[in-house]
Amino acid sequence: MKRVQPLSSHLANQIAAGEVVERPSSVVKELIENSLDAGATRIDLEIEKGGVALIRVRDNGAGIHPDDLALALSRHATSKISSFDDLSHVASLGFRGEALPSIASVSRLRLVSRFQDAEQGRQIAVNGGDSDVKVQPVAHPVGTTIEVRDLFFNTPARRKFLRTERTEFKHLEDVVRRIGLSRFDVGISLMHEQKQVHQWRAASDQAGHRRRIAAICGKPFVEQSAEIDFERGGLRLWGWVGLPTFSRSQADLQYFYVNGRMVKDKLIAHAVRKAYQDVMYHGRQPAFVLYLELPAA
Repeated sequence: MKRVQPLSSHLANQIAAGEVVERPSSVVKELIENSLDAGATRIDLEIEKGGVALIRVRDNGAGIHPDDLALALSRHATSKISSFDDLSHVASLGFRGEALPSIASVSRLRLVSRFQDAEQGRQIAVNGGDSDVKVQPVAHPVGTTIEVRDLFFNTPARRKFLRTERTEFKHLEDVVRRIGLSRFDVGISLMHEQKQVHQWRAASDQAGHRRRIAAICGKPFVEQSAEIDFERGGLRLWGWVGLPTFSRSQADLQYFYVNGRMVKDKLIAHAVRKAYQDVMYHGRQPAFVLYLELPAA
């Protein structure tokens, strides 16, 4: 029997990557959520080969302090929580502090960022989670750019489980759509193979919200839905619910968000179906985009 010994940080990161990074869409989700937590109002994504060859995410958020750049690639390091009280009132989208080191351990990652008070940016590059990395100065606007190249290049067994380029991009695009519906106040663009796929402007009024909904869910949904907005007992439920005439054969247009985070919950789905039970038959599915707001605790 071998003796008990601590795992190397590189191996620990690769194990964590199995939980955090399932496919290119997982990387995109983690990186966009970091951008949103940094206060970005503009996020641009560039994708190649369905995300396997390249994922580049640019934002205009607050950036990372130059002294924290290398630390951002180490496990359990985060700016989002510092005490147990923070855990019980989580307001950020990501908080485990494992996304960047996990992604870096299975890709060639380049992180460039300029902190909001810094005169210039800094960059750091790692290949498969290299331990010997150097931070270098570079020209960059306030915000952060992260490039993830050759995903799973050093874990070929993981790469074998990826689907076709088209399928992987479909999963990735679905993540971007879900996030696009969660934050109307953030402009988002998506390019694949240097071709514009989506470009949604930031919206601050109801008309802008409707345009974003129409761009993502389709104009017929907006035209055949009712807008709702209810408040009771410290809870607010608002959004769009499709009329019974706009029913679907499958549950492919059902989005539910809690404090800006998308959730899939059988209890919520059942409650919505019960509300339609007297007006929708033959296994038809309702369409809805709903937002629940409640105290973080």
